[in-house]
Parts: sequence; C-alpha cells; structure tokens
Amino acid sequence: MPTPIGNLEDMTFRAIRILKEVDLILAEDTRTSGKLLKHFEISTHMHSHHMHNEHKTIENLISRLKAGENIALISDAGTPAISDPGFLLTRACVENGIAVECLPGATAFVPALVNSGLPNDKFVFEGFLPEKKGRQTRYLELAEETRTMILYVSPHKLVKTLAEFVTYFGEDRQICVSRELSKLHEENRRGTAKEVLAHFEKTPPRGEIVVVVAGKTIVKEAKKNKFSKEEREE
Repeated sequence: MPTPIGNLEDMTFRAIRILKEVDLILAEDTRTSGKLLKHFEISTHMHSHHMHNEHKTIENLISRLKAGENIALISDAGTPAISDPGFLLTRACVENGIAVECLPGATAFVPALVNSGLPNDKFVFEGFLPEKKGRQTRYLELAEETRTMILYVSPHKLVKTLAEFVTYFGEDRQICVSRELSKLHEENRRGTAKEVLAHFEKTPPRGEIVVVVAGKTIVKEAKKNKFSKEEREE
C-alpha cells in the first residue's frame, strides 16, 4: 500500500478505504504511520514491520493470512519494497499461494526521473549504493552504464556522493538532484556533476533526496574512406 512521500493529498481514495477494511496494518514505524492514520480517521490495528524484525515475523503473518485475514503493508513513505521492507513478505506469500496485490500510488523515483529532463525511455534503479564494501566496484560498473541511473542518497552523504560522481563519472556528467518531492520546498537542481556539487557545498541539503544521473554517452566515429585516387577511379 503506497503512502504519500510528503503531500497527504497524494493518498488515494482506494488506499484509505482498504486501510479501514483490512484486519491488520503492518507499518515500518507505527509512530510515523500513526499520524497518517489519524489524519484519515483510520482506526485499524497496527503492528511494527521493519528491516530488523521482518525475518522473525513472517511465519506468523503467513499463518494469519492462510487463516483468512487481510493484511495491508505500508512503509513510512512511498511504495513498500522499493528500498523499504516488503520483498521478504511478498516472496513468502507467493511461495505459499497467497494472493498479493500492490496498489499504484506514490513513489519518489518516478517524479524525480521525469523532473530531471534526462532520457527516461530506459533507466536503471540503483536505490542506495553500498556504504563501504563494494562501493568502488559498483561505481566502476556504473561508470559504463548507458541508461539513466536513479539513486537514493541521504542528505548528510549527498556532498560526498556528488564528489564521487565527479571522480567516477566525470565533472561534465549531467545529473539532477530532487529534494523534498511533493512538499512545499521541493527542489530539482540540474546541471553537471561539478555544478551541482558546488551548489550543495554552499547550501547544505535537507530532506529526502533522489539523484538522477545521465548514462554514459557512446560516441561512434564515422568511418572515413581512405581510398587513393586510383582506387576511387576503379
């Protein structure tokens, strides 16, 4: 069940209705989701379901679903399982023949991609890059990627990440940093990696951030005829 990434008006009528009808709501953070449910006058009981306990709770949840209960899964913002808890439970449901339905709705990377103005006919979603182990290796792989790339970056790591873009992608690579999407202070900062880095070095970023990076441009040199005058005459 997608939930708004900022603007509560992005909650769908269908989502509100179903959250009122289900037997249980699984929430990433019950305190955060509690505010959302209170706003829409939803009194359905909640259980905490996050990356630290999802492995332990799945067996019990599958038993409840098999017994006929309907359960809704929400994350703090956006669509569950997109860099958020949800995959493990979905996989377990599929393996047990339990019907799964994902409602369409809010997610951060789609508006960021469209807002960027970069090619979106083909793209790759990277989510969060590895913290330490494997980070350099991933950068070396992405440096050769020709599709537009989408990454999630925490605000306190944005400047460091942009500096790494300059190192691995080159200072002229086109990027767009989308910040606080759907909120009052939404910002879409476009430019080269060097330009955007300079901006955020002067203006410390805040809020949820999505970075869209142009893919590597493949330059194909035109084949030149190098025939001699005699060869052309023949």
